[in-house]
Amino acid sequence: MIVRALVLAVLCASGGALALYSSTDDVVELTAANFEKNVLKSDHVWVVEFYAPFCGHCRSLVPEYRKAATALKGVIQVGGVNCETEQSLCGQHGVRGYPSIKIFGQNKRSPVDYNGQRTAKDIAESALAEAKKKIKSVLGGGSDGGSSSSSGSSGGGGSDDDVIELTDANFDKLVLQSEDTWLVEFFAPWCGHCKNLAPHWTKAATELKGKVKLGALDATVHQVKASQFGVQGYPTIKYFPGGVKDRNAAEDYDGGRTSSDIVNWALEKYSDNIPAPELVQLTSEKVARGTCLDKPLCVVAVLPHILDCDAACRNRYLGILRAMGEKYKKKLWGWLWTEGGAQLELEGTLDIGGFGYPAMAVVNLKKMKYSLLRGSFSEDGINEFLRDLSYGRGHTAPVKGAELPKIHTVDPWDGKDGQLPEEEEIDLSDVDLDEKDEL
Repeated sequence: MIVRALVLAVLCASGGALALYSSTDDVVELTAANFEKNVLKSDHVWVVEFYAPFCGHCRSLVPEYRKAATALKGVIQVGGVNCETEQSLCGQHGVRGYPSIKIFGQNKRSPVDYNGQRTAKDIAESALAEAKKKIKSVLGGGSDGGSSSSSGSSGGGGSDDDVIELTDANFDKLVLQSEDTWLVEFFAPWCGHCKNLAPHWTKAATELKGKVKLGALDATVHQVKASQFGVQGYPTIKYFPGGVKDRNAAEDYDGGRTSSDIVNWALEKYSDNIPAPELVQLTSEKVARGTCLDKPLCVVAVLPHILDCDAACRNRYLGILRAMGEKYKKKLWGWLWTEGGAQLELEGTLDIGGFGYPAMAVVNLKKMKYSLLRGSFSEDGINEFLRDLSYGRGHTAPVKGAELPKIHTVDPWDGKDGQLPEEEEIDLSDVDLDEKDEL
């Protein structure tokens, strides 16, 4: 229920989602109805922006993206997908934030994530680079990369394009100054072990796409970075955790050399480094949408009114929720809380309130089902409830109605105790209290 309520209440109540681009732009509007034909089944290289109209960064990108589309007209196709109206299409392509730009080049089923500067020049140059790779592949020139797999086909079911070529010039920008998680192979072209690793490295890069980036640096050419990271043998593999980092953040890879070994090792590291989800107060439809729209489940807690539970009391409940968010952070759920009575329509839709506050419900937006916490609102009670849900157990019910109720805009909590409203003073000066009625 909450999932539906949060999504539709946010989208439908807003009166619809407006696209950022019009028919007069050189940016092609892409939808679920035309995406496969126009993009996936075409021979053209496509640059596609997945955006949301409410996203400030998306609106800021509009003039530069229009400029890139005009510059590339007749050479490379440029399109846009409105993720408010095309949620399924955006979900299929793993869109988790806005704007997300993907370049559909040689392998349309495995697009390249664009992570460069958000300028027309940089976007256009990246698109042209992908077109160049496609041309070289057709002509038999192989991938335009410097990875250990550049000598031919990966032979392992992956795409050579998924291994990112690293150099002395781009290493800091792409790896150290990014928020991404990386595995980097330092190799030598003549190294036999590097050649044996190549197909496995390429296959792992494809399987890990969207989670962990795999790069390759020719240590015989780019000796500055190889020296900084103490590379003395080949191949040497280093792990760089997510978030902005320095050279001291690098860890030695100590896993096996098959693609499955690499993938399993990387995913375990990736899961360990996922930050705890933000616990967000439900203050508007925009907040609801931003927190829960693309999440597999959304946890909604309704806490007692601040006059019934002071700041210390409320913070204890919030502490329990944050602890549970940390415990289940690998699930990538959304977490919301609201004050009892602030969103009465939502409470009614989720059957919250009949058992008093605090209360909790978890909503699956894709299946439009929700489950209500029946046990105690404690770490043990919530943990048991969420554990059962994560294993597919527990009682669920379909969300009532076709849409979630409107989410009201409320002021965020200031962190202080509640204050009773001042009582109005009544002037009794004109009342004669000694006067008695005569019988």
